[in-house]
Amino acid sequence: MSNVETSKKSSKSRKVIITCAVTGSVHTPTMTPYLPITPDEIARESIAAAEAGASVIHLHARDPKDGRPTPNPDVFMQFLPRIKQNCDAVINITTGGSLGMSMDDRLAAPLRAKPELCSLNMGSMNFGIFHAADKITQWKHDWEKPYVEKTYDNIVSNTFAQIERVIRELGEGCGTRFECECYDVGHLYTLAHFLDRKLLTPPLFVQTIFGVLGGIGPHPEDLAHMRRTADRLFGSDYQWSILAAGKHQMGLATMGATMGANVRVGLEDSIYLGPGELAKSNADQVRKIRAILENLSLEVATPAEARLMLKLKGGDQVAF
Repeated sequence: MSNVETSKKSSKSRKVIITCAVTGSVHTPTMTPYLPITPDEIARESIAAAEAGASVIHLHARDPKDGRPTPNPDVFMQFLPRIKQNCDAVINITTGGSLGMSMDDRLAAPLRAKPELCSLNMGSMNFGIFHAADKITQWKHDWEKPYVEKTYDNIVSNTFAQIERVIRELGEGCGTRFECECYDVGHLYTLAHFLDRKLLTPPLFVQTIFGVLGGIGPHPEDLAHMRRTADRLFGSDYQWSILAAGKHQMGLATMGATMGANVRVGLEDSIYLGPGELAKSNADQVRKIRAILENLSLEVATPAEARLMLKLKGGDQVAF
């Protein structure tokens, strides 16, 4: 697609989906006191983020005792129904899990919950957060430092077979659709492979991710290249979204929004609200990006509008 066509596409009246990734599996409790850990905290943060303007809530679970990531469906079920009962946001459950989780672990909660939407990583990769250990001298919990340092010699596995398993068991089996997470250009081509095989169907929800060590960088040219490639591969059959790690979160989300993207924020992706300023809540980040979008004369999508844009099955079709 030419620059002129892209400009026309992005200038049409449209709604912007704000996704909020509430806790994730990257950051640890030592890194910020504001990271939601317990089911109560995750539920509260999710509902507040939805009230602030997020129409999609992306969720991992944590062991309430020490904050380590957990795949336990019983923990997910302590907050999923509460979020659903208190807001209309689309609930999006991870299939990526965290370091050391098997595919059975990663699928346990989604297969129990049968959500409208799940994340789906589109390729194996290095995912380095080991450099964070250099900045911390005292850790709250024994598991944190080894967990962070292990990313120096660990591959996040998302093989073709693993991706297909997720699509068949969750997509075909549960009617779940996917936020397809693309950390590099090759992941877009992997996504095109599954689209060509008709295992995935339009509209795709393509989450392009920038600034993770091991994936594509956070330069504006990286963002533009991912957009050009996605346009060439998928034409108009996709919803584009921007996720940028750490300090790049707001800048790249803003740039992407001006080019036609949806946006993702949340403490999974960045623990900061501004330079040197820890975000005290997920809702603070949602309010900030919402204000930016509205100042750009862009409208924020409601949950109902997001469901239509992504062709989701509806909140009444989940198992929680």
